[in-house]
Amino acid sequence: MTDDSSRVVKAGRDIAAGAKAIFEFIADPARQPEWDGQDNLSSAETGQRVRAAGDVFTMTLTNGGVRTNHVTEFTEGRLIAWTPSEVGKRPPGHLWRWELEPAGESRTRVTVTYDWTRLTDRNRLPRARWTTAERLQASLDRLAALAEGQSG
Repeated sequence: MTDDSSRVVKAGRDIAAGAKAIFEFIADPARQPEWDGQDNLSSAETGQRVRAAGDVFTMTLTNGGVRTNHVTEFTEGRLIAWTPSEVGKRPPGHLWRWELEPAGESRTRVTVTYDWTRLTDRNRLPRARWTTAERLQASLDRLAALAEGQSG
């Protein structure tokens, strides 16, 4: 049995851009494939910008699968979290959370968390274990490159 602490993976980074600009890359699913460090996201239709907890957005994966993402936490410009699921099914219990802490007008601490403590689908466990802090860091690095390039 895996203890819960190994089922919560985090990475953080300071990004030289304002929280508002960074948040737009995260809250707009159509932008997410640009910075996905796991190369798992292929595309999302435009017009799905998340605005509140309870929103749902759909993402196509690089393997052709489609995921419905249920937003569970939301504070504009600061926090967004969602639980993915196959279309028409209940979320199997893993969560993505992005937290932004402004450190001035043009600097933001961004923390991403992948929490699979409630994941019940045994078929998804190998992929969950594959999601390491290094892979999360790759997403943060790509996000930083985009946000810093936009603000510079």
